[in-house]
Amino acid sequence: MNKKFLQGLISFFKAYAESQMSTATNTSQSGQVQLTDAIRAVYSKEIEFKALPLMRFLQFATEKTELGTTPGLTIKMMTYNNLKLGGKLKEGVRMTTQALSSSMKEITVTEHGNAIAVTELLLQSSFDNVMASATQLLSRDYALVVDCELRDTALGGTNVVYARNKSEEVVADRKSITADCTFKVSTIKDAVEILATNNAPKYGGTNYICFLHPHQSRGLRDDKNWVNASNYGDPTLVFKGEIGKIDDTRFIETTLMCNGACTEDDPAFKQALKKGDSSTGGALQCNVYQSVLFGDNYYAIAWGLPVELRDNGTIDFNREHGLAWYSIWGTGILHNENGVVIETA
Repeated sequence: MNKKFLQGLISFFKAYAESQMSTATNTSQSGQVQLTDAIRAVYSKEIEFKALPLMRFLQFATEKTELGTTPGLTIKMMTYNNLKLGGKLKEGVRMTTQALSSSMKEITVTEHGNAIAVTELLLQSSFDNVMASATQLLSRDYALVVDCELRDTALGGTNVVYARNKSEEVVADRKSITADCTFKVSTIKDAVEILATNNAPKYGGTNYICFLHPHQSRGLRDDKNWVNASNYGDPTLVFKGEIGKIDDTRFIETTLMCNGACTEDDPAFKQALKKGDSSTGGALQCNVYQSVLFGDNYYAIAWGLPVELRDNGTIDFNREHGLAWYSIWGTGILHNENGVVIETA
């Protein structure tokens, strides 16, 4: 469906819903006042629509939806194995057929959500559209939760490359990373070599994708081979969050990439990457930043239930109204050989 048309359709129904808010409630058997199913449906789509532009990891995930899959159950994702190499044919000799083989990946789905409370006083006294503000906050939270889970999944691969030092010497492990082991072109080449050796397919058949932190991208921007995304010529070809490319690797910048330098309440913070941490076998010499470079079909998300706006009615004698986003999904790596985790200073 055309994006502008969909946006217009949602805006239309949203405006209609807001015009009907005074009569858009039901009273449950327990006496609680709740939003009608129609209003909830409109704002569920609003949450999803507002969240999509914020999701940078989701745009590269292989997706599958099996509605009705309950938490704790699995969704099976099938991937087909490569064929054995073909060859020359002889006149009068039939070709030998190969059985189409596949492998199965099972992803367990779980419940996800978050809730807010809206007071009756706020609803009655605010000059703003409280429902619009509430769905905006819920949308951002939903997008953050989805992307953080996909990030953690992508960083769970077993292929790891450590940035070389300023002398371009290979670093053996995380505890050997020093302040001069920054994200360099040599780091990209080391990671791409692993993917190429594994015959990892490029995303869309043309490029590898690399997620990195702004701290890591700073040095790459000065490289002579760097091409800014703004110079691509066609803005529709730019991925969400894309900042540029070098050779056949395109870079997506996000502060969600795990590191040990940010504050502990930041969703990107990871204690095992913090300077001085010894959980990996030796005290780290500096704060470490993680990145991930991958090809097609590296990680996946399986949906049991798309995001919904949930409403638990009113409590405290109709003085407080509860709203939440709720969804069921699971994530997993499809092809470990198609991704490389990168660690730098």
